[in-house]
Amino acid sequence: MAPQDGERSIIEDATQFFAEQGLDGHTRDLAKRLGVTQSLIYRYFPTKDALIEAVYRVGMEETWNPAWEAWIADRSQPLEARILRFYRDYARVIMNFRWVRLFAFSGLKGLDYHLRFMRKIRAGVLDAILAEMRFDYGLPSLEELPATEFEHETVMALQASVFYICARRWLYNLPVPKDIDAVLTARVVGFADTAPPKIAAHLASLQSVTMAGD
Repeated sequence: MAPQDGERSIIEDATQFFAEQGLDGHTRDLAKRLGVTQSLIYRYFPTKDALIEAVYRVGMEETWNPAWEAWIADRSQPLEARILRFYRDYARVIMNFRWVRLFAFSGLKGLDYHLRFMRKIRAGVLDAILAEMRFDYGLPSLEELPATEFEHETVMALQASVFYICARRWLYNLPVPKDIDAVLTARVVGFADTAPPKIAAHLASLQSVTMAGD
C-alpha cells in the first residue's frame, strides 16, 4: 500500500473509531480493530493528537462546501430558495453518525474543531443570510450598521434547529422525522416569513432609542 493510501485508510477507520468511542479511545484498541501494530499507526502519525487532527481535517473541515456563500449571495433567486438550497446541502453533509459525534466530542473535550467550523458557518453563511435579509427588506447594510446580537441569535436559531435533528438521532438516540426535507422546508419558510420583520422592528427600536438619546 502506498504511504498516502495507508495514511488515508488509518484516518478513515480512526474517524469511525473515535466517533464510536470518543476521543479518549486508545490507539492500541484502534490498532487491534485495524489488524495492525500500534507502531504502524505512529509511523504515519507521531502522536495521538496528530491523528485526531487528521480525523477532524478529513471528517469535518473537508466537508465544507465553498459554494455555500455564493449560493446565499445569488440574487437571481428568491432568498428563501437560496437559504433552503444551503440547508439541504448542509444537511447532506452533517446528518451522519461520524460528523455529529465528532462535532460533539470536540466540545466535550474542550477542543476547538467545532469552533473552527462554526466560525466559518457564521462568517461565510449566517452573516451572508443577514446581509441578504437586510437588502431584501430595505434595511441598512452590515457595513452601515453591524449585525446585532439579536440578529445573530435569530439566524442561529434556525441553524440550531437543523443540528438538533442530528443530535436527537446520533447523541440522544431519539426518533427523528422520516421526511427531513419536508422539515427543512417548513423551517426555512417559517424563518423567511418571520425573521425579516422581527429584525426590521428590532433595528427600528434601536434607531428610536438612539434618536431619543440625541
